[in-house]
Amino acid sequence: MNIEALYQIYSSNYLVTTDTRAIKRDAIFFSLKGDHFNGNKFAEKAIQKGAKYAVIDDINYQIKGKTILVNNVLETLQKLANYHRRQLNIPILGITGSNGKTTTKELIHAVLKTQFNTGATKGNLNNHIGVPLTLLSFTNETEIGIVEMGANHQKEIEFLCSICEPDVGYITNFGKAHLEGFGGIEGVIKGKSELYTYLKSNNKIAFVDANDTKQLELTNTMERISLDSSINISSSQPYISLNYKNQIIVTQLIGIYNLNNLKAAISIGEYHKISKKNIITGIINYKPTNNRSQVIEKKTNTVIMDAYNANPTSTLAALYNFNKIKETRKVVILGDMFELGEDSAKEHQYIVNICENLEIDRFIFIGKNYYETTAEEKYDSVESMKKQLNISTFKNNYILIKGSRGCLLYTSPSPRDS
Repeated sequence: MNIEALYQIYSSNYLVTTDTRAIKRDAIFFSLKGDHFNGNKFAEKAIQKGAKYAVIDDINYQIKGKTILVNNVLETLQKLANYHRRQLNIPILGITGSNGKTTTKELIHAVLKTQFNTGATKGNLNNHIGVPLTLLSFTNETEIGIVEMGANHQKEIEFLCSICEPDVGYITNFGKAHLEGFGGIEGVIKGKSELYTYLKSNNKIAFVDANDTKQLELTNTMERISLDSSINISSSQPYISLNYKNQIIVTQLIGIYNLNNLKAAISIGEYHKISKKNIITGIINYKPTNNRSQVIEKKTNTVIMDAYNANPTSTLAALYNFNKIKETRKVVILGDMFELGEDSAKEHQYIVNICENLEIDRFIFIGKNYYETTAEEKYDSVESMKKQLNISTFKNNYILIKGSRGCLLYTSPSPRDS
């Protein structure tokens, strides 16, 4: 079956899935394969649970009248998504960067949906599978699409752009994330800026931070729009209050590092003719979730839970922001930063050295990488900390928890419970 014929089936209800646990009636099930699983084995189950068809690439799992046999299921999913993108005829905004992609995407979505039927990446489904699924979640009622693109090596953003074909793009920043895969910070810059290359080659538009000299350098020969420089922070103790067009907006975000994320949402909202009133409404109503700078009040403690992801750039930003917060007793719990390759030991020690000069009462370091540093209070794992740490000592503290989600800091013995 060719893509055009498959599209006729898909466009009858715009339902696709790759997970038998989330089958909607009459959806198309794509039987993806991985290193440790074979989705073809679940084709029959998907049909039994209500899928209209299952796309397979192994003839041994064929079910007459119910399966669609292709050469490669993943490639078919990607081609279908690109074909759908071309039928939509709507503006697509592509977002990438080392830090803040998901928060920025959610903020932009919060602003744009006040006036448009807006589709956006769910969670962080931003890879070679997530981007196609995001596009295929858009229907003929979608007016604007927002696609988050993640990468941990070069050429990945280039490939994702070829699928989603963005009209407008924004790179949040170039930071020390996925250094192992990118081969260092220069590799990060080269890989992320593949979005600029696509936009320039197709006469599209990039939003840029006018304070980022690297972004300006990389976009100086293409059409670009600078983020609104008149927006500034009036307060951040701990929630950010913005001064926007002579009006103070009290957000539900913490951390001055979120200023550019907010600027991007406002600037892109203005580009799409969102009214000032609706921009403010979208910003005010946005509340972070999923361990992304969430403020949790629990008994005697206040916890800033930022344990979804961590790299040297985002960890330093969180520490410097936390250092400025005025509270009686402050505690920082830091978990390992992953995918740093040969720079890992140096970067973890650098964070420890920085902490020594901050006005924070207590530091606790968790993970095998931090355990090899000169840090004083450290544990090689969350389990080790659970066994040795007396939770009852956590009383009346203001606590920052920051680390990569693989470190499982959100399962730590919780100061939240004290």
